[in-house]
Amino acid sequence: MPTIPVPGEQKTENTAHPATIVLAGATGALGQQIAQNLLERGASVRALVRKGSTNPSVTALREQGVSLVEVDFNNLIELTQACAGATCVVSALSGLREVIVSAQTRLLKAAVAAGVPRFIPSDYCIDFTKLPNGSNRNLDLRREFAEVLDKSPIAATSILNGMFTDLLTGQAPVILFGLKRVVYWGDADQLLDFTTLADTAKFTAAAALDATTPRYLRVAGEVASIRDLQAAASQVTGQQFKLFRVGSLGAFGTVIKITKALMPANDDVFPPWQGMQYLHNMFSGLPKLEPLDNARYPEIRWTPVREVLAKK
Repeated sequence: MPTIPVPGEQKTENTAHPATIVLAGATGALGQQIAQNLLERGASVRALVRKGSTNPSVTALREQGVSLVEVDFNNLIELTQACAGATCVVSALSGLREVIVSAQTRLLKAAVAAGVPRFIPSDYCIDFTKLPNGSNRNLDLRREFAEVLDKSPIAATSILNGMFTDLLTGQAPVILFGLKRVVYWGDADQLLDFTTLADTAKFTAAAALDATTPRYLRVAGEVASIRDLQAAASQVTGQQFKLFRVGSLGAFGTVIKITKALMPANDDVFPPWQGMQYLHNMFSGLPKLEPLDNARYPEIRWTPVREVLAKK
């Protein structure tokens, strides 16, 4: 079958006929790593980039061998043309409603119109299917899109990976290296799921090339409690970390409401209260990932928390 031409696509040399994966959000941190892992697995990667994008990652993707297609994400016809001939569409888009619900819905419609058999949405999080509406704004949007996805005539697979372990070295206010404290709310023995960005990308690439994936795949590079994080931080630094329980989950919920009320409305994807909502969800135990699918692709070596903390 001849290759279907895609307007605007910058082609790379291909002597074989590898699986073609369309990737949206390829210029982001996760998207770039998904693209690299797909290439390493022998796939042909077609990245959708916004017209006129000046993101320096575009050049890096091109140099890696990724085919780039400039599209208007509001234009269903352009998106459909860009998806032509693909075996799977993978989304690593990041944003609020306009992106997670609206743009992904258009991308989904384009994939269906182009006859693409599979779709992987931009979830990459804790198990939002177990959470009540209103407990996490960003995950509410993913749940909303999941309802649209489940009504579409396409095989879908969401990848759930807990929290990115990388956040423990900075953005997530749990391990305070300067104060030698591990901060938490609720129960220090509650089990939490952590997976590195790199491992999530590896698993996503493998899943994108696997035509037998179920609706949900759940992975965790390490399942650890707050006490386990305390032990890991103490081990890698050679200094004793102590636990600091701020209060109950109920009190944490009140703090989140106050913080949200005091902050002006804006378009930040991850304002402080959003991160607090995510931690509250995890500390509650409700979105715990189970069963885990870590063994699905045996070639993937999962990175433990201590290895991430050792790089701090």
